[in-house]
Amino acid sequence: MMILHQILMVICAFSFGIICSAGVFTVLVAVGLIPRFAGKLNIAKHIMFLEEMVVFGTITGGVISIFPKFFELGDAVYKNQLFGAATHEIWPLAGMAVGIIYGVFSGMFVGCLALAIAEMLDSIPIFARRAGFREGIGIVIIAFACGKLTGSLIYFSQGMFLL
Repeated sequence: MMILHQILMVICAFSFGIICSAGVFTVLVAVGLIPRFAGKLNIAKHIMFLEEMVVFGTITGGVISIFPKFFELGDAVYKNQLFGAATHEIWPLAGMAVGIIYGVFSGMFVGCLALAIAEMLDSIPIFARRAGFREGIGIVIIAFACGKLTGSLIYFSQGMFLL
């Protein structure tokens, strides 16, 4: 009876994961984010590769979030002293560098997704008309981005996410 319960749980978890990932991919396809990236980067002939990388990134992120213990490298590096005596100085810097690179690319992706959704909903032209903008909408968008960046820096530098 217990094995049947476990099999049912595996089937349900797998099904729910597929449903959630289908929702993510549906949003990306509906917004047209991948073709937009391909057009902006002038790599339209590699659009299948871009789509595969989005799928790979989503699956990898899901696996890492479900099984984080298998992806913790810090303990192994410290125990085995992979960098010799300098391990305690090098490894935190390497982790910080990877975190910064990941944060930059994640931020660019989320920003592009948000702008693509806003463009799809025509919210930027509607906002510009309602606010009476005739020129300078680019400056307003840059101001929004700088405000978002400043807010994020304050949020993370002050440790507000720990509250």
